[in-house]
Amino acid sequence: MSTPHLYISALATWPRKLDPIPGWKSHFPGIPQFSNALMGGGMLLMNLNVGSPVNAVAFSSDGSCIVSGSDDNLVRVWDALTGKEKHVLNGHTDSVNSVAFSSDSSQIVSGSQDNSVWVWDALTGKGKHLLNGHTDSVNSVAFSSDGSYIVSGSDDKLVWVWDALTGKEKHVLNGHTESVISVAFSSDGSHIVSGSYDSSVRVWDALTGKEKHLLNGNTTLVNSLVFSRNNYHNGDCMGSVAFSSDDTHIVSSSTNEIEVWDATTGKKKQDMLGHASFVTSVAFSSDDTYIVSGSCDKSVRVWDALTGDEKLRLNGHTDLVNSVAFSSDGSHIVSGSDDKSVRVWDALINEKKNFLNGHTNLVTSVAISSNGSYIVSGSWDKSVRVWDALTGKEKLRLNGHTGYVKSVAFSSDGRYIVSGSHDNSVRVWDALTGNEKHMLIGHTDSVNSVAFSSDGSHIVSGSHDKSVWMWDVLTGNEKHMLFGHTDWVNSVAFSSDGSHIVSGSDDKSIRVWDALIGKEKHVLNGHTSTVTSVAFSSDSSHIVSGSWDNSVWVWDALTAKKKHVLNGHTACVNSVAFSSDGSHIVSGSHDTSVRVWDALIGEEKHVLNGHTDLVVSVAFSSDGSHIISGSWDNSVRVWDALLGEEKHMLNGHTYSVNLSTSHYIREEIANSTNDLNHTGWLLSPKGEGVLMFVPLAERLPDAANILTIPHSSVAHVDLTTSKLGPEWGSCYSP
Repeated sequence: MSTPHLYISALATWPRKLDPIPGWKSHFPGIPQFSNALMGGGMLLMNLNVGSPVNAVAFSSDGSCIVSGSDDNLVRVWDALTGKEKHVLNGHTDSVNSVAFSSDSSQIVSGSQDNSVWVWDALTGKGKHLLNGHTDSVNSVAFSSDGSYIVSGSDDKLVWVWDALTGKEKHVLNGHTESVISVAFSSDGSHIVSGSYDSSVRVWDALTGKEKHLLNGNTTLVNSLVFSRNNYHNGDCMGSVAFSSDDTHIVSSSTNEIEVWDATTGKKKQDMLGHASFVTSVAFSSDDTYIVSGSCDKSVRVWDALTGDEKLRLNGHTDLVNSVAFSSDGSHIVSGSDDKSVRVWDALINEKKNFLNGHTNLVTSVAISSNGSYIVSGSWDKSVRVWDALTGKEKLRLNGHTGYVKSVAFSSDGRYIVSGSHDNSVRVWDALTGNEKHMLIGHTDSVNSVAFSSDGSHIVSGSHDKSVWMWDVLTGNEKHMLFGHTDWVNSVAFSSDGSHIVSGSDDKSIRVWDALIGKEKHVLNGHTSTVTSVAFSSDSSHIVSGSWDNSVWVWDALTAKKKHVLNGHTACVNSVAFSSDGSHIVSGSHDTSVRVWDALIGEEKHVLNGHTDLVVSVAFSSDGSHIISGSWDNSVRVWDALLGEEKHMLNGHTYSVNLSTSHYIREEIANSTNDLNHTGWLLSPKGEGVLMFVPLAERLPDAANILTIPHSSVAHVDLTTSKLGPEWGSCYSP
């Protein structure tokens, strides 16, 4: 393709409505049509390379500067418009954990693992005060809104209040019995909030230093602050607390949940679920409309503070995100990460996202009817939904569960759907009407997995209560209770003739049971971590298993011997399934990929990329032509299982080729370790020419992704009316 063609096609992905771009686009109707993903997140505006893991970031009140604190003991001040480094503040002798601007942007405060708090002149970069008093690492610092006071929290279990003008200590707030991880002033400066590993949030009178409220009566609030003490990644992920600007609410974090509380009563008002790992930092926008969060899952997310809905997902960091903040006008977000970068994002919300027709929270499980006409999905939004597999339109919404839905399945005749939930119940639904047929009660903890026998007469369920139950579909009565696992049962399945059941567990084992008499037959050991998913081949001769040890295993079901170990995923494997003829296996993983394997020889055939968050459920259509996948990116995707089979080499690059239906293929190039990475260039179906460039940040999926539910949650390119190749010159219209 010509250079002019490539420049013109770049207009299709221009991300912002700035002059003169809209005018230019109107004169080029023949350029490719590009639609970005409404749920994909805001635009990355700037990436500042710090050179050391970044622990804290903040905007100045006028938005002109950014301050960062990092593991190299330095505080840096950046020009927020140009990204140029303005000052390097040198004084700390250990990692800088927390930074903040005064409200007039004239001063900066920083806290460090060297036990000290420094106050700096933001204009000159000179140190003004060294505040000594803490006897252990200072984890959090903040200015009062009028800039007259500073508060600091430390591993020494104390909260100190300092006079910012003189550097003298004003109060020492003693009450926490463990490390204080986060502190903040109310906007009027009258109160201080602190969060600690002692499982409490405390509200203090800033004038007297007296404790006013101890918010420890709410177990969830307490757990949100203490959970990371025992579970945070390598000791690096810490929680956060913040006041809303009107002082009526507090936001707290540190598990993968974010919680909003009434600051007066201490009662929880809102839960925000979506992060796949611990939330390290939270902050309100200045108008209290939105909350921004950073997480160990490497993402930054923006939430509606009133409804708890996720509004933006900002992906790009390659390591855990330690700190996030809004600019005072709410138009930008800054984030700091262990990937040694500070990133600035466009925080403007496209309100059209509110009208997406789909699950409003994480998709946990998907299945396809045997005739391929319908897809069923379960979600953390507590609903089960049925979709038209051809159009992606929602057909039914099955409401009844009071906890999030963890597993769904169709009966082989498509008449019934079964679902298992965190509410401890198994429910059977009429797939035509959506009416509930049975609620099966027996499990004493969350139901993680459900499946029908091939004749539809029985259901099997596995639970957190370590048991496997078998149920009669006609009567809804329990038939067998199978005990043997010593930890949570995550996955269950029937053999095709209904004579056997297989189960996988957190105890790292796979167990095969005689379904007729309810007795254990085999225990398959080999995985070195939690077994998340198991399935029989259609002839019942083989079992496939997926595990958090990142591997997929294939077993001989008769001898219980291992046949293949399929390695390729770079993170936990969450779901596995056989094709109906037993020739292929599909797997979904925390690494966001779907992989297709040759079950006979144990080799990887395809890697299907497109999901932007971990893939939790995968399945083949009955004829093996399609794969469906469900992900924590809130989408269900349908893939052509045959796409990409033919590959050839062009100029040293590897191109996946679809000779029949693909309008484009994504160029890949091997790096120094022979891993294939997408370049952003789209090639024509046979790889003979360049069509256009789509920035990698847009996360355009592979062409094998033929349907996404909801459609607007994925970026896509329409080349059907484009004037490309020899016709590019005619794409212009005066």
